[in-house]
Amino acid sequence: MSAPARPAPALDEAFRAAARRWTTGVAVVTTRSGEEVFAKTVSSFCTLSLDPLLVSVAVTRHSPLAAAVRGSGRFALSVLTDRQIAAARRFATPGAGRALGEFTAVPMRAEATGAPVLEAALAWFDCRLHGVLPGGDHVLLVGRVAAADAVPGEPLLYHDGQYRTLAHPSPGVGA
Repeated sequence: MSAPARPAPALDEAFRAAARRWTTGVAVVTTRSGEEVFAKTVSSFCTLSLDPLLVSVAVTRHSPLAAAVRGSGRFALSVLTDRQIAAARRFATPGAGRALGEFTAVPMRAEATGAPVLEAALAWFDCRLHGVLPGGDHVLLVGRVAAADAVPGEPLLYHDGQYRTLAHPSPGVGA
């Protein structure tokens, strides 16, 4: 059986343009494997199930982070606040999401599984790896939540290739 044909360049561009219109939150997925810490900015995270408690995140299939999660069996997701744009940019940069020991510029702490969680995150989910599903040039990491927490604050958003924040409507608008 032959491999499926790649979409035409026009469809690729239309897909990318349409996907940029989907506004998402911004999170950092992290794991620890031995003495190494891995981190990657993602916008493809979602809660998946309440029974059992599951979340999912898509990462590039050949990412060192994906291999580290498979090896360690754990990962965490830290939902970023509107004040964490620097962390989002850092971990979106290819090659910047791997460190021997801790990332000194971005404070982290271990939670239930030992996976690092970013300090000052709006919310976080600490997970044991539940499964890995294929998804084209990505894999979907499914995690069973071992611990989670949230604090008040404003989320960091991603829309049309840029980080953004919420604009609060005036009182009475949209109510």
